[in-house]
Amino acid sequence: MAFCELWPSGPIFDPGGGFPLGMDSVLLADFARPGRGQGVELCCGSGAVSLLLLWRAPSLRMDCVELLSSSARCAGDNFAANGLAARARVINGDIRDHRRLLRAGEYSLAVCNPPYFPAGSGRSSPDPARALARSEAECTLSDVLDAASWALKSGGALALVHRPERLAEIFEGMRARSMEPKRLRLVQHTAASTPSLALVEGRRGGAPGLRVEPTLLLRDGDGAESGEYRRIYHMEER
Repeated sequence: MAFCELWPSGPIFDPGGGFPLGMDSVLLADFARPGRGQGVELCCGSGAVSLLLLWRAPSLRMDCVELLSSSARCAGDNFAANGLAARARVINGDIRDHRRLLRAGEYSLAVCNPPYFPAGSGRSSPDPARALARSEAECTLSDVLDAASWALKSGGALALVHRPERLAEIFEGMRARSMEPKRLRLVQHTAASTPSLALVEGRRGGAPGLRVEPTLLLRDGDGAESGEYRRIYHMEER
């Protein structure tokens, strides 16, 4: 394992040969609202989102579901290296088998950084971990929403990051599974650019009403990292 410190006195992390820690995972961990209860990460990869949430919320416990055994082992190693193994359970399994893997209505929070692109669109990576992370060949948006709907208790929240062009599909899918879209935050590189990511929260059994939060700008007008980007990445601590 080749661990690196994410920020001074912060957690250490090793992607284990998969994707390096991506901005979408970091932004999702910042957007999600962990509480004191039990959370679940769907398609956890090497455990980056759960690691950041556990580091931030000392009373949180996470179950982490991952299809690839190599990535699941890496996630377990990351939790153990940070002294978080007692609060994180890694489940090597397919989220399409969620009725066997997860208890219904057990979780107050679900998070997911799912594949963004439908199967067959674009080039597929020869690396299995990268291919699964990019393409919906083994995990579709519907699969994620089905698993989250099963796992969340009434009032529990699903936080995910996705592509803005799929927002209509996300909202429609959430509502079809009794999850009401409650928060939306778009991510742009600059004020002049179009949104590149969408952060969405849906609440199980929530009342209608969507809050659109201020756009997250990654760069200021002069091209430097924005103040919020620096906060999210703990850049002032480096």
